[in-house]
Amino acid sequence: MSDVTVVVPTYNRVDRLRRVIDSLEAQAVGPSEVSNDVSFEVVVVSDGSTDGTHDYLRDTEFSVTVRWFTQENAGPAHARNRGIDEARGELVLFVDDDFVPADDLVATHVAAHERLGDRVVVIGPMLDPPDFEFSPWTAWEQSMLRKQYDAMTEGLWPATARQFYTANASVRTEHLRAAGGFDPSFHRMEDIELGYRLEELGLEFHFEPDARGFHYAARSYASWLDIAAAYGRNDIVFGRQPGRDNWLDLVVGGFWRRNPVLQILLHGTVRSTKLANALAAIVERTVEPADRVSRRLSRGLLSCMYNTAYYRGMAAELGGSRTFFRESWARR
Repeated sequence: MSDVTVVVPTYNRVDRLRRVIDSLEAQAVGPSEVSNDVSFEVVVVSDGSTDGTHDYLRDTEFSVTVRWFTQENAGPAHARNRGIDEARGELVLFVDDDFVPADDLVATHVAAHERLGDRVVVIGPMLDPPDFEFSPWTAWEQSMLRKQYDAMTEGLWPATARQFYTANASVRTEHLRAAGGFDPSFHRMEDIELGYRLEELGLEFHFEPDARGFHYAARSYASWLDIAAAYGRNDIVFGRQPGRDNWLDLVVGGFWRRNPVLQILLHGTVRSTKLANALAAIVERTVEPADRVSRRLSRGLLSCMYNTAYYRGMAAELGGSRTFFRESWARR
């Protein structure tokens, strides 16, 4: 394999995008671990950015091939699909605009594909940056990722479509096009949804711990809760697709496999918007002081809030809390 297209969707993160491209320019690529020399291009798709992203891309001379495209703001699925359409490489490596690659990321992905064959999806970790401090809620999110990475590294479970996070993942271009790309109706979980269609094409998933990069995740508390709710809604949308009924059993019926104390809290917050909002406000005010006292305490509070937002999103997509609790009981 000789050619790689690195696809970077971006929206109003020009400073972070600059750092990502700087790291891609510093990539160490060559024949040491792969059968052929590696060449790569970078395809940046701006999803309606208004923060100077286009000026930066237009006015900068890059040491690697950078092609960039713009579109009206339509979401990450549209942006990545444009990247797939424009890709000239045999392999597409997806990198997010808040993910800074290690200097051997491209070569490590290529080496994994050379070693494992043509019908594989390679996933790498999004590590904690040593020079960046997360908010408590993004630190919680990173801790959930680390648990998955540790489990896959230790062989406790294999990589699956559920871990197809396109901040750091690579697939042969022909397979992405055969699968039809990302579904634009998903504004969250669009990568996992595509992962399951790639699995249906017979591709296998592989976690490559050495395909490293650093995740500079920064979002507001409100945005973090909105993302949790979007995952709840999209889990229902995904489960309604043909042949996905077992998914609804897993995610809706899974409510009854939660900690009993958490179940009691969720019964109230899923039913009552007033209670959910009040609890969210209390946690927002207290989580940073709590984090300074006890990380375990702060992460417990955030787990409650994430689950509240997630199940409220699920209930909204199902038509309300009564339908949610009826469906969850039937699928337990």
